Amino acid sequence: MKRIGIISDTHSWWDDKYLQYFEECDEIWHAGDICDMSITDRLAAPFGTDSEGNPKVRTVRAVCGNCDGGILRLAFPEVLRWKCEGVEVLMKHIGGYPGKYDHSIARQIYSNPPQLFISGHSHILKVMPDKALGLLHINPGAAGIQGWHVERTLVRLTIDGDRMKELDVVTLGDRGCE
Repeated sequence: MKRIGIISDTHSWWDDKYLQYFEECDEIWHAGDICDMSITDRLAAPFGTDSEGNPKVRTVRAVCGNCDGGILRLAFPEVLRWKCEGVEVLMKHIGGYPGKYDHSIARQIYSNPPQLFISGHSHILKVMPDKALGLLHINPGAAGIQGWHVERTLVRLTIDGDRMKELDVVTLGDRGCE
């Protein structure tokens, strides 16, 4: 069983609430528009020690977004596909949503649907099933202050074997406010 933190569109903005809400997470997934490598570095930083005195660390997976350049494009791919527990995951910054997938990822989704598709970009929080393909789509909204969203959000999810459960939407506060 893994507890997952999902975040997107930080646009170089750091908020200590990220780690507060991701404290119990085993992995953090960033769906792009990171804009500053320090964001993913801080998300991946060791925190505390385990029962044997070893530093505790989280796996951070990320894709680059349309605002990411330079080192971020070298560090993170545009599309990432992997298996978490028994769930096939696909993540791309610009991905659309069920019924309106972006042309850049639609073929991959339709030809080999994942069980979980994560995207960002719109700054609009969406958690919705694609009943036709049997997948869950998550856009965690935007966690940063840049953009048109009203509230900053992120998502937490538990993956247990081939099941997704305990999905929480976290509101961090109004855009532009701490």
